[in-house]
Amino acid sequence: MIRLSNIKLDLDHSPEELTQAILTMLNIAADELVETVVFRRGIDARAKNRIFLLYTLDVTTSKDEALLEQFADNQSIKPTPDMSYKFVAQAPEDLGERPVVVGFGPCGIFAGLVLAQMGYKPIILERGKEVRERTKDTFGFWRTKKLNTESNVQFGEGGAGTFSDGKLWTQIKDKKHYGRKVLNEFVAAGAPEEILFVSKPHIGTFKLVSMVEKMRAKIIELGGEIRFSARVDDFHIEDGQVLGLTLADGTQIKSKHIALAIGHSARDTFKMIYDSGIYIEAKPFSVGFRIEHKQSVIDEALFGKFAGHPILGAADYKLVHHCKSGRSVYSFCMCPGGTVVAATSEEHAVVTNGMSQYSRNERNANSAIVVGIDPDDYPEHPLAGIELQRQLEKAAYVLGGENYDAPAQLVGDFLTGTSSAAIGGVEPSYKPGIKLTDMTGLLPQYCVDAIREAIPAFNKKIRGFAMEDATLTGVETRTSSPICIKRSDDFQSINTKGFYPSGEGAGYAGGIMSSAIDGIKVAEAMALSINEQADSKSA
Repeated sequence: MIRLSNIKLDLDHSPEELTQAILTMLNIAADELVETVVFRRGIDARAKNRIFLLYTLDVTTSKDEALLEQFADNQSIKPTPDMSYKFVAQAPEDLGERPVVVGFGPCGIFAGLVLAQMGYKPIILERGKEVRERTKDTFGFWRTKKLNTESNVQFGEGGAGTFSDGKLWTQIKDKKHYGRKVLNEFVAAGAPEEILFVSKPHIGTFKLVSMVEKMRAKIIELGGEIRFSARVDDFHIEDGQVLGLTLADGTQIKSKHIALAIGHSARDTFKMIYDSGIYIEAKPFSVGFRIEHKQSVIDEALFGKFAGHPILGAADYKLVHHCKSGRSVYSFCMCPGGTVVAATSEEHAVVTNGMSQYSRNERNANSAIVVGIDPDDYPEHPLAGIELQRQLEKAAYVLGGENYDAPAQLVGDFLTGTSSAAIGGVEPSYKPGIKLTDMTGLLPQYCVDAIREAIPAFNKKIRGFAMEDATLTGVETRTSSPICIKRSDDFQSINTKGFYPSGEGAGYAGGIMSSAIDGIKVAEAMALSINEQADSKSA
């Protein structure tokens, strides 16, 4: 096959125009074109009066080899690369101790799935509940304000990404096409096939729930084992080698290959790991607020007269501003047509997050507007960033009325330092509810100053972004892990052999796709290590 890139057509082009673009690009006749597959379809909306679709296509012709030779110097006409996934190993007949994966979010799911597909029959431990029970607990908290600290937005099958926009793109380098493996597995589990070709695929919470269940069933069918409500309270380490672990109920599991894929919010586990001597260091993260606008405002600002077009859907954005102080402010986890939700995993704390469904048809657009925090900004200790997050979340709980309502403020009032008294044209969507107030003192002053500088700057890129009655809700603290569990090139902890820090919680991913990809890489590293040890025993 031949991969054609940089094909640009009007938004409302016909199928015949796409075919003609291929024929013109390759200078071939219609009867020489055998098959066309859309590999990627993106949107160029830089000119509001004219929006284009950008295509990358895989085509088959009756003379592929001749065409590739003819256009050898054309960077837009190349052979279609082999993107199929190839397993790096197969489990030995005498497996012995089974590998263990701690955590069943995107990273843990794919680490467990790939290990199972290679025959290693992993044991997967998840401190939260299976996804449907977890969904009941989470929605119950939003309705009744009764928090289950072991089953919520952060903890449970599917990880934090289950209650999000379900974004399936990443900016990491992916030369081995691991991302294609992830998307193919999602489609096999019930995701719409369009995620294979749209430039910014997403799924949404309700579709993710059933997909996670199907992937769990696949792991079990392949010999894997998944235990829920199974919090790990201790790792057994001797002479720099992990030997196993102990669960909260006292159960002990022996294994010299343990992947840690717990996400960014298992603070008690981070402390246990630190106390056990596994090397951890602080890393940068970000804090801020959720901002909400009417989705129609964002659509019109970005798509102009094409707002509402079915191919375009709800508009999203990605913004960054470099402040005079040297700080950076950026949008994070933008949820078109979504809602702001309560995402705490600890009592007497308020944390915001964004969520949307596949349809993205709620009235508001929301995203986090956050400021970068560096380890130099807080006391020098590997876990000090966690404590800073906790302080901000508890302060938000108090400011919101000490009942899990979140503090909120109109953008116009925030920019002038005035307490808000009434909602404007943008009704906050946060569940359970909000309390209007002045959030000036909620974040460190350097964060407040940075956000106040950034919002008017963002307004120059998206007209209406700084509208006075847009709403800010606080506080957003779980943007990424505040710690990094350092690992070597073999994916093992730098000071604990057999321990594989993985995904977002360990500091090696950010979002569903990058976490899933890291899970695949860790599974491969574990498999190769297991086989190496098996070979050395049999030698």
